[in-house]
Amino acid sequence: MAAGSCKCGYAGRVEGRFFRLGCCGSGGFGLSLPLQIEFHMNDKSTYWVEIADYDLATARALLSTGRYLYVGFMCHQTIEKILKAYWSKVLEEPPLKIHHLSRLAAKSGLVDLLSEEQLVLIDLLEPLNIEARYPSYKEQLSKTLTKDYCQELIERTNELYLWIKEKL
Repeated sequence: MAAGSCKCGYAGRVEGRFFRLGCCGSGGFGLSLPLQIEFHMNDKSTYWVEIADYDLATARALLSTGRYLYVGFMCHQTIEKILKAYWSKVLEEPPLKIHHLSRLAAKSGLVDLLSEEQLVLIDLLEPLNIEARYPSYKEQLSKTLTKDYCQELIERTNELYLWIKEKL
């Protein structure tokens, strides 16, 4: 992957297979890796579910190490990926290359099935994607993301994640 080709260009392994987390394709932070992609899937929704699983596990790992700022970011990523799985399943087309949870839910038709509590969680997670990335927001955000708050955020994210996953 060329430097600056994707903001989301994280590469890693799930169950021994290489994969690349990349969904925006809009220029980015300069990751440069000689990476051989071995992770190909026929079922696009399964692809997104596996990445969402990884992101949720990452949120839990970050909580256990006290890195609360990025717990919120990974919760956002978890819901973004499961919404993209839902999109891929019901629309049978690639999801939009966006990070807006409310738009993904609306355009996939899932928003009509969400409870008020689930919509509130989406509204809560929405800014965590951006605010965790930029220094001007980090200090303010880090004051609100306490251990207890992050534990609750992970629990609520997990509940929404499982609810959407059941719809697949």
